[in-house]
Order: sequence, then C-alpha cells, then structure tokens
Amino acid sequence: MSRTVYVNGDYLPEEEAKISVFDRGFLFADAVYEVTSVLGGKLIDFDGHAKRLERSLGELGMPMPMSRDALLQIHRRLAQENDLEDGLIYLQVTRGAADRDFAYPAPDTPQSVVLFTQSKPGLADAPQSRTGIKVVTVPDERWGRRDIKTVQLLYPSMGKMAAKARGADDAWMVEDGAVTEGTSNNAYIVRDGVIVTRHLGTEILHGITRAAVLRFAREAQMRVEERAFTVEEALSADEAFVTSASAFVMPVVEIDGQRIGTGAPGRVATRLREIYLEESRKVAV
Repeated sequence: MSRTVYVNGDYLPEEEAKISVFDRGFLFADAVYEVTSVLGGKLIDFDGHAKRLERSLGELGMPMPMSRDALLQIHRRLAQENDLEDGLIYLQVTRGAADRDFAYPAPDTPQSVVLFTQSKPGLADAPQSRTGIKVVTVPDERWGRRDIKTVQLLYPSMGKMAAKARGADDAWMVEDGAVTEGTSNNAYIVRDGVIVTRHLGTEILHGITRAAVLRFAREAQMRVEERAFTVEEALSADEAFVTSASAFVMPVVEIDGQRIGTGAPGRVATRLREIYLEESRKVAV
C-alpha cells in the first residue's frame, strides 16, 4: 500500500504526487527542511523543529508558509493516515517554481510545501545503540552557513559514502583540525566526566536534539563544555557519541579505526539516551 503524502495543500498517494521541474528546490537547492521523529504515534520535540524551520526560512528571506498549528495538524494527519507508530516525518519548504534564474523570483511566488512519512518500527530500540557506531574523519568542505537547515546535502552524502567505503557507519567532518559535526548529527566526546561539543555558530547545525540533550545533561548535574575539540582529543576521549532527531543519542565506539574508551558504549552516552527518550516521550504531541 502506498503512503499518503502532502503536496501544496493536497493529501495524495505517493505515486500521484508531483512538483514542478522549475521548482527552485530542485534547480538550486533553494529550500529548507526538518525531520521530526514519531514514537508511539506522537511527535518528538515538534515545537523545536517548527522554531528552527522558521529561523532557517528567515535566514533565506522566505516566510513561514503557514502557522505552526497548521503544520502540526498536517504532521498529525499524515501520521494517522499512514498508521505511523514509530518513524519520521520529513518536511520541505522551497521558494517555489519560477523560470530558471539565479535571482530570486517575485516575493509573491507561491512556495512549495511537501511532507512525507518514513516508517521505522522500533526506532528507539535500534541495535546500534547497544553496540555503538564507527566513524571516520573527512575534511569539511561544505558552504559556510551550516546553521541553516537547507537541502544542500550532497557533501554530507559523499561523506557518508566515504565512511561506508572505509568500513564505518558515519563520518565526522573536520575543519582547521577541529571536528564540526557528523554528516547528519552533532558530535560529542566525554573526557574526565565532562561532555564536550562544539559551540553554536555558522559552522554547525543548531540541533534540536542537541539542545534537549544538553539541557537534560545539565539538569542531571553533568558538566558540559561547548567548544571546539580536535581529532586528537576525540581519539583519546573516554567516550564519544552523536545526537540527531532520528538517532537520539548514539554512542560512538571507534574513530578512524581506533577504539574509543573501552570500545563499548559509555556510561554517559547510555544514560543520556535513557533520559532523552524518557523525558521526550512525556511531552510528545
């Protein structure tokens, strides 16, 4: 059975969904996106994703296409129509369709809004959360505004494939000797009980899961440092992990072929995953 997707006001079977070949998301990656997790049929941290969507659009001079409440209702309807218990809902907003030109089209050009679901049964119980993942490092060669969640994802995709070619699960990107982030997640190390993750700026995405995890860590009296860390620091760390909307808190047990800590998921990452899932489920909508 095909999925029901949302395209510009219509709920359609996926095989009937269409976007113009002149859409600027297709031609220029002139678009932003969000991915919201669903656990037990409820949305995790929806408000955070909606706020970041609004910020990303604003940085590109685009308005919100509709109110947050309207977006919430679309998310809920798609989850219901697709019987989505555990999984993800993808949202993309583009500047719309116009004749191909590097200059932006007229401000009144209708935006394109697309949403679809991805079913992932047992999302919160991923086996890798118990074994950890392996990462490799690659140069960070993306554009400079990584704080805007655009659909310009070719280089992260290349990084992911480079990791797979080297027998790893993901890549951490490195700029001027310091780790920025993973291909689709924020990166952390733990040294002497202190959680270290890169400070916010234009170099990394301002992760919604990152914000929640750091808040929970501080509430649990864990020490946190928001600063750049080097690959050398990561290799000598006691443990490492990543966070994202789809992976939650995921331990990292190997970097560039070198075992991190004991080579097994660490105590801090394991506890933060438990706290994040427990607290996020309490306030899911």
